[in-house]
Amino acid sequence: MPFRFALVLLLLFAFGQAVASDSGTDRSVVVDRHVQHFTVDADGAYLLEVEMVKTIASATAIELQAEQFIGFNASLDTVKSIEAWTTKADGRCIPVGPTGIRELQEAASSDAPMFQDTRLKAVIFPDVAVGDTLTLRYTVWRHTPLFPGHFEDFTVARPVPYGDFRLIYDLPASMPLHADAAGFAPLNLDSPPGRRRYGWRHAGGDDERIEHGSVSYLDYGRRLAVSTFPDYAAFARAYQERAATAARPDAALTRLASDITRGIDDPHARAIALSDWVRRNIRYVAVYLGPGGVVPHAASSVLASRYGDCKDHAVLLQALLAASGIDAGPALINGDNAYQLPAVPTLGVLNHVIVYVPELRLYLDPTAGAVAGGFLPPSLLGKPVLLAASGEFAMTPVFQTAPSRTTTRFDIARNGSSRFRVARTSGGASAEPYRDAIRATPQSARAGLVRRMLAGLGQTGDGLFEAGDTEAKGGDFTVTFSGASDGFVQLPGPVALATTYNFWGGLGDAVFELGREPERRQDFICPAIDAEDELRYALPSRTRVLALPKPVLVDDGRFYYRAQYARQGDAVVVKRRLQFRHTAATCTPEDYRQMRPALTRMMRDLRGQVVVQAR
Repeated sequence: MPFRFALVLLLLFAFGQAVASDSGTDRSVVVDRHVQHFTVDADGAYLLEVEMVKTIASATAIELQAEQFIGFNASLDTVKSIEAWTTKADGRCIPVGPTGIRELQEAASSDAPMFQDTRLKAVIFPDVAVGDTLTLRYTVWRHTPLFPGHFEDFTVARPVPYGDFRLIYDLPASMPLHADAAGFAPLNLDSPPGRRRYGWRHAGGDDERIEHGSVSYLDYGRRLAVSTFPDYAAFARAYQERAATAARPDAALTRLASDITRGIDDPHARAIALSDWVRRNIRYVAVYLGPGGVVPHAASSVLASRYGDCKDHAVLLQALLAASGIDAGPALINGDNAYQLPAVPTLGVLNHVIVYVPELRLYLDPTAGAVAGGFLPPSLLGKPVLLAASGEFAMTPVFQTAPSRTTTRFDIARNGSSRFRVARTSGGASAEPYRDAIRATPQSARAGLVRRMLAGLGQTGDGLFEAGDTEAKGGDFTVTFSGASDGFVQLPGPVALATTYNFWGGLGDAVFELGREPERRQDFICPAIDAEDELRYALPSRTRVLALPKPVLVDDGRFYYRAQYARQGDAVVVKRRLQFRHTAATCTPEDYRQMRPALTRMMRDLRGQVVVQAR
């Protein structure tokens, strides 16, 4: 829902930046009391009353907690009242005056008039210090429901200590509420005549530490999803009823589709061309489903304004595809790192819309400006999607090709300086993101890329950065770094040379990222890897190679990793190959236990060194 989900995002940021204990629970702030009470009408409108009381337990929480936000949609909601005050340790109460409550436009919707209704009330508490208590009470009237005759809500309990955290839903008896709770216990509440009151309380206890690379907290943390929709099929129908008419093509859209696809006969190629046009020419306003409503703007309006959120991009692409004779529909999906859906449907998890083309079995995300048509952003791979037209579930592809190859050469002089050349080639799904990164880097800033690259390796020097064709419509993309480094090695030595250099995300980076945790208790994102690196040291004449690492081969059914070391004339050559492709987009803690021996062997090899000495 609009303002609640915006508030969830803000709380995610605020709590995520604070100091956490070893258990994962952030103890810089204590939520003494948090009550959300919804009174829902039969048409889906509701009144939300919120009371939140927090105690500042650490100085690290002051800056983050002294300003609280209430998200709302001005077209759907009315903020009826706000009360707030700081209670000092000596009992004094300092109220938040009118100047301490400001209305702001959501950052994502600035410079986007179609989204000027996504707003925030910023509540600024005065004179906040450690030991103070902050109290915020407010009411919001949702006068225009997202789905007429229905209600849904999604709440996340952040990893902080809670005293009294309750959620209460008061609905007409004719509107049964379905729920999926994790970390919340049901309450037995009395109900007034003709109504039914539901409630849940936070179950208490510490939270686990959030592990590096783990899936979203929504997948395993404390959350409550409630909905009057009996199932996801009904939810999909409600979305489709509100969105379908916006995707009808008019004469201008039909002409545009014809222009974009002129000379392209293959339906798959036409779909890719249309998706690429939308992602390149329509600015994306990052407003989630819910905060921006669920009814997209008409495709003709999106084309005229040249911007929109995810649902607007989707209807524009659907209209262009329809004008080109290709049937397509919206697919609801989580746009972040959540891979599990609650048992009841809610926009709190299904917060993004992409396009599905049934006859081609093709998923397109026209908001992904840095991802070429035919590919999906990595965060959308291997996820359940709800097809709005049919109400059925499907799964996005788990795998898409994204090979990378890096060749690195150092020509080392007798004085220890070096000339170098690095070439990195990205293919498949990874090519366009690198093109986009270069396009977004001003020419003046590109000159400093080599210096920054060397600084990251502990070296000083300068050089030349060369990019391939950043406007190419597809195919591999190659960038090169070349130049000179002073004091690369201290000859005559003996000196140890690294066998791994990670330039802009190399093979070694992929292994070390995957192996950062000694053990895991949470599912984690398990990306496919297809990488090849070659490192060549051209040594000064009369240089002895005192030690080379031993070759390594790992082939355990999950990983294929090969490392080879050889002396070739006056050069030492290191070649590595890594392929990893899991059967799902995520891995389990048990998967990790099985992977860990192979990861340990690979990380040990990547830390290996070549020892040389000049005569």
